[in-house]
Amino acid sequence: MAMSMEEMLAKRPVDRAVVEGHKKRMLDEVRAYRLRELREASELTQVQLAGRLQVTQNRVSRIEHSDIDRTQVDTLRKYVEAIGGTLHIEVELGDERIQIA
Repeated sequence: MAMSMEEMLAKRPVDRAVVEGHKKRMLDEVRAYRLRELREASELTQVQLAGRLQVTQNRVSRIEHSDIDRTQVDTLRKYVEAIGGTLHIEVELGDERIQIA
């Protein structure tokens, strides 16, 4: 007989903090991978982009492999501008969204 969702959760409770942590890491990886796709679409190698940013190729690689949270806003701005884009940063407070950069 199949177990109901309630029975399954009672038997194996879910740690929401762990789930949210995994979710955040996955979203970070997707965002970082998207930066890589944009760089490649601009026909730039990591070495070429690193030269434009005046950082090491290793730093570009770390940004593209979900190290976005530890990347300074100025570095992200330069990264995006180097591939031809514009970085926008906004704050969301309730129903209000305010662009701050």
